[in-house]
Amino acid sequence: MHALKPIRRPVKLAVTPPTRGAFGRTAFAVAAFAMLALFAAPLMAAEALRLRGDVTARGDTLSLGDLVEGAPADMAARAMFRAPGLGAVGTIQARRIVEAAAALGLTGIETGGRVQVSVQRAARRVGAPEIEAALKRTLETAYGLDPKTLSVRLDGEAPQLLAPLDLDGPAAAVDVTYDPRNRRVAGLVVLGERQASLRVSGIAVEIREVAVLTRNLNRGEAVTASDLATERRPRETVPVDALAATFAVGQVAQRPVGAGQVLRSGDVAPPDLVGRGETVTIVFETAGVSLAMRGTANEAGRLGASVAVTNGASKKVLQAVVVGPGRVSVSPQAPQPVLQASALPARAGLN
Repeated sequence: MHALKPIRRPVKLAVTPPTRGAFGRTAFAVAAFAMLALFAAPLMAAEALRLRGDVTARGDTLSLGDLVEGAPADMAARAMFRAPGLGAVGTIQARRIVEAAAALGLTGIETGGRVQVSVQRAARRVGAPEIEAALKRTLETAYGLDPKTLSVRLDGEAPQLLAPLDLDGPAAAVDVTYDPRNRRVAGLVVLGERQASLRVSGIAVEIREVAVLTRNLNRGEAVTASDLATERRPRETVPVDALAATFAVGQVAQRPVGAGQVLRSGDVAPPDLVGRGETVTIVFETAGVSLAMRGTANEAGRLGASVAVTNGASKKVLQAVVVGPGRVSVSPQAPQPVLQASALPARAGLN
């Protein structure tokens, strides 16, 4: 036997038009969703608010945006706390920031576990080099001192002028006084129209550039540029005959000199251009006559030195002047002055 299947007759679907109640329920649902989104927006924004870590203040006050990341744009510029002094560092308790924000209607700030926020005030720092340069410019214009040979030793330990970042012009020294007897200098270093100022004082020291050896120098060695270092030292601390590097290069050591020593005039001398026993060219020049002959130097000599030479042809010893490498000059004998009879000294017993 076969199982019987029930008879299923098709059922016609009835289409019912929407009623006023259905429209009302739909409108209410849309309005409820809009209200939910409106009230949820501040909560979503509050979840993104975070307390900043270390903060750098560029002005006199700290705004909400300086302290809270994600603060609403219309509230970010609201001043909240005073910044520390120029260049100083301060702290603000995290709870105080949260309380100040809550007073503005802003809640839900994440502190990230911070108990306090460190705040540093940004500042332009005018240090000793810039202060010294300002004083030297005024000493040049007001007192005629050469800034290239001048150094100012400032009193105290590394004076520093702190100023707002927007004062970006060069520092200037005003009301400067200078006493040439003790070389004391004092003045006011300012930025802008005296918007930031610092009174300083010190001593103007005259500086010399001297050559200091970078290695030991043996007698007879020529000085090269790599053997020397140029140092700026107070004039009163260096020998009077100290040499500059430009003058010392190419000269020859006259005695051993140790590394680190200031090179003095007696330590070096120009090299000999003529050696003892060396064959030289003897030049004789006079009006309309120029002769050259071979000879032998009887002694060594540097440029401009007077040396004895032997004429190779006549074997006569001449006195010559060194004029170049292996070259000497012999001048004609200058005529001796003839004394007139009236000019002769009177002898005793003769009238």
